[in-house]
Amino acid sequence: MRISMLTAADMRAYRSLMLEAYEVASDAFTSTVQERELEPDSWWIKRLSHPTGLSAVFGAFIDQQLVGTVALEFTNKPKTRHKSHLIGMYVRPEARRAGAGRKLVTNAIAFAKARPDTKIITLTVTNSNAPAQSLYESLGFKSFGLEPMAIRTADGYLDKVHMSLRLNSSTAGWAE
Repeated sequence: MRISMLTAADMRAYRSLMLEAYEVASDAFTSTVQERELEPDSWWIKRLSHPTGLSAVFGAFIDQQLVGTVALEFTNKPKTRHKSHLIGMYVRPEARRAGAGRKLVTNAIAFAKARPDTKIITLTVTNSNAPAQSLYESLGFKSFGLEPMAIRTADGYLDKVHMSLRLNSSTAGWAE
């Protein structure tokens, strides 16, 4: 398995994988497959190679096939520049037991740590997604809140767990 940062050249494979994710794991995402199918190629390319470096998307490859992905979003706002947000985590079912998810998140964490301004990574995970929440906890993420009725599904509303990972243990003002 190979983990690498995705580029515009990976757009077709990334788009296909994410459309699958929105369909197969619809409870994990706030976007729908119908919404994202309408996005032009330029939207997907911008997600993969943001012109100001405010995102990084990682892919897991097995035999040259993209089987998983996760992304980090950053901001240039002075008051929130210290934060990054982990989004778009998806691994095809056949690659889940191969450690793709752990490797993807580990690479994202290392990338965020290498950015001098980044002190914390946040994410949300659907409350009913115990395997994902367990993965994040095993990598040091801690829950800090529950957002009730965060997403609406055909079966009702689902809550989202908010989690964070502190990247620098000497960050002033941090309370656990």
